[in-house]
Amino acid sequence: MIVADGRHEYVLRRYLRGGLPGRIVKESYIWTGERQTRSFAEWYLLAKLYSLGLPVPRPVAARYLRHGPVYSADLLTLRIPAIQSLAERIATAPTTSNFWRKVGAQVQRFHGAGVYHADLNAYNVQLGQSDKLFLLDFDRGRIRSPGHWQQQNIARLHRSLRKVKQLDRELHFDAANWSEFLDGYFNASRLA
Repeated sequence: MIVADGRHEYVLRRYLRGGLPGRIVKESYIWTGERQTRSFAEWYLLAKLYSLGLPVPRPVAARYLRHGPVYSADLLTLRIPAIQSLAERIATAPTTSNFWRKVGAQVQRFHGAGVYHADLNAYNVQLGQSDKLFLLDFDRGRIRSPGHWQQQNIARLHRSLRKVKQLDRELHFDAANWSEFLDGYFNASRLA
């Protein structure tokens, strides 16, 4: 949901469960302490990433409402103007080799900082003006030591792109584009 104060626009996100648990309990989580609430954990992570100069939404506020042994939560971030998901971008305009290399290099920039994104997909990779990459939705994200998770993370993005392509064969994405993404990713890791 977009909210405004007359000067700025913000994104207000309510934490909702997905999958099978979400069919039973939509917005409740087990209480384990204030810092472990999903909203505060994501707020602290975004604040750290933003202070490192990584392209993420600026966190503004987080809250939780405790109801005995459970809680619900919300997060407020500054809205990034004129962004669209990678899925939308490849549906609306052709891409170049350089485009995919830049996307790969930017994902590697996050991985080089140890940033694990729990749901790296074609919708959470967002592109702004001049195709500047932003990552959104760091729920369950964290800073980790380098490891196999990085390969699993980019494999998740690849699966997401292939799935989006299956839904719309006209999308501007193919095996050569993924190879260009990997070139950008691995060249950036060698330069880091």
